[in-house]
Amino acid sequence: MSDRSVSVVIPVKDGARYLGELLAAVFAQAGDAPGGLDVLVIDSGSQDGSAEIARAAGAAVLEIDPATFGHGRTRNLGAEATRGDVIAFLTQDATPVPGWLAGLLSGFNLADDVGAVYGPHRARADTSPMIARELDAFFATHAGPGGGPSVQRAGDNTFLSNVNAAYRRDCWDAIRFPDVPYSEDQGFAQALLAAGWAKAYVPSAAVLHAHDYPPVQFARRYFDEYRGLRQTMGHVEAVGVRSAYRDVRALVAHDRAWMRDAGYDERAVRGWTARSLVHHGSRKLFAPLGSRAHRLPAPVQRAISLEGTAVTTPADTHETSGGPITGKPIKAHSIVYDAVRRFHRDGPAPLLEPLPGSDADRPLHIACVIPAFSRGSGGHTSIFQIMSRLERQGHTVSYWIDDTFGLMSANRPARIRRDIQEWFAPIQGPVFKGFGDWYGADVAVATGWQTAHPVMMLRDVRARAYLVHDHESEFYPTSVEARWAEETYGFGMHAICGSPWLADIVRERYGGSASVFDFGVDHDVYRPIDVPRRTDTVVLYGRDVTPRRAVPLALMALKELKDRRPDLRVLSFGDAREIDVPVDYEHLGIMAPTELARLYNEGTVGLVLSMTNYSLIPQEMLACGMPCVDLAGISAETIFGADGPVALSAFDPIAMAETIDHLMGDRDEWERRSATGREFVRGRTWDVAATQVEAGLREAMTLRSG
Repeated sequence: MSDRSVSVVIPVKDGARYLGELLAAVFAQAGDAPGGLDVLVIDSGSQDGSAEIARAAGAAVLEIDPATFGHGRTRNLGAEATRGDVIAFLTQDATPVPGWLAGLLSGFNLADDVGAVYGPHRARADTSPMIARELDAFFATHAGPGGGPSVQRAGDNTFLSNVNAAYRRDCWDAIRFPDVPYSEDQGFAQALLAAGWAKAYVPSAAVLHAHDYPPVQFARRYFDEYRGLRQTMGHVEAVGVRSAYRDVRALVAHDRAWMRDAGYDERAVRGWTARSLVHHGSRKLFAPLGSRAHRLPAPVQRAISLEGTAVTTPADTHETSGGPITGKPIKAHSIVYDAVRRFHRDGPAPLLEPLPGSDADRPLHIACVIPAFSRGSGGHTSIFQIMSRLERQGHTVSYWIDDTFGLMSANRPARIRRDIQEWFAPIQGPVFKGFGDWYGADVAVATGWQTAHPVMMLRDVRARAYLVHDHESEFYPTSVEARWAEETYGFGMHAICGSPWLADIVRERYGGSASVFDFGVDHDVYRPIDVPRRTDTVVLYGRDVTPRRAVPLALMALKELKDRRPDLRVLSFGDAREIDVPVDYEHLGIMAPTELARLYNEGTVGLVLSMTNYSLIPQEMLACGMPCVDLAGISAETIFGADGPVALSAFDPIAMAETIDHLMGDRDEWERRSATGREFVRGRTWDVAATQVEAGLREAMTLRSG
């Protein structure tokens, strides 16, 4: 993300007080945007020379009629008028601190699906203690472990503030800010998370900003703020005399404690206590009033509102006076899983007749349809390793990215192809986004449930196959995704499965045909090397974002193990985000294969849990001589056996701690599993896996011929 250009957009009206220092702070950080930085000030009728200040500082200025201003509408206008890959928004009184821009850009590197990044608001030197304390307390709840960055997805908090936020252009373009009187950022956040994007909070991306008004103006602002939250999110602030009294009393006490901690003398504490009481009391009155503003006559609303505006109906009700029910008009959005709808409407495309020899030895054109990916994906490692070797065997492979959520919409095919070659395998074939350039194939291969419906509808295909890495319907709770994933196994595509466990599910539960391939190991990378082997180190696959990896169970086991082994060292990898571990640990994030090989040569025991199909990671650990632990009774036995190179544990944190403890403490047992593991993976290569997949593709052609 660091090589992308940045556009900073600042809506302004009479912002001269802070605008000069704000712009100076922004331009001072231009070096943190190697792709280029431009600044646009949108002035809506300033009378204090704001436009002149902006021009003198080097910013572009767009002047608009004050009557046309809208929080969402005007920010959309600013985004449309700029060209940066990242669009950063500031308000006219938010001064960036050093490191602000670098912090925002770093947030996009936390995960490939991050579409928006925001940072904290810090109090200015003259900010009242009530506001300063609230800012500190509020933004502390957004930080990750240890007070660091965090990534938030659907189900997490929906807070986002255009006081200080940045957006990927493709994300903004897909969602855009709602045209609402207030809280356009919160509305955007809800839509962003619902569409499958993530947002990130970065503590270092801070601005100096605090709305510190006199008491009456504060009350009017709370009226506007909660009126906006009702309009955009349907939030209705509760009303209760006892609860209001209890809350105000507690908040005033918190303010007093904060002031004493901050070094205020007792006279100042007493003086601010009265102001604190008025401040919190007015919020308890005017926040519920703002939530119910539609019940007030428009002149009354305008008199209370700090912005002097009024609304007629809240977003979540339809009030009429005998006429037809009407609501806020919303532009149509695309359906995320539209291929499901089209498949159920149109059905599968007819297949072409197979060519002679397609089921025997004739080279095939394989169209590999792939869901969006990010660095470190085990499933994509398998796909690209196998396909690159099929290319070496003489087959032609084309790669088609089916990006359901638009996660890769900013990347051109050439960039995606380069990422595949750098992150996964040296593929040779062309890469396409979507199916606009579709030109047919001997066999079209679905590689994930989201790709199965599109593959069924592709024309000019002689056969279809399904490369099944896991039973994906188990990835979801009871949901439409679970049902849609489940139905794909009954589409009649020959399933080439990543374990006997998976093949049995396809045959016995869905009545389909199935063959098996084994995950391979790149023995040029994963092998014993001259690195001192530790005797105290557990290497955890801590991909907590993937529930099937049973990370909470692993963490319980590690807590128990730490009680038994106080000198235990824990290393966690597999996720860019830090996780909450109940013991001290070292976070390694996403690692390159060569780094992983060194890690596996250093560690004592690997802990990689799979609640569905087994992971390819244990094989890579075994190839480096490190035994590991997985769950018993699911899929691992069908690969490793009941007492093979991988130690299997019951689904019990105490039993798992005992399994790891025994493996770490019994040197003979450790040596046995280490030697057995190296021998087990010796014949497991990606060349063998490709030959097995080729046989599955030939079987798909044979079944088609029959």
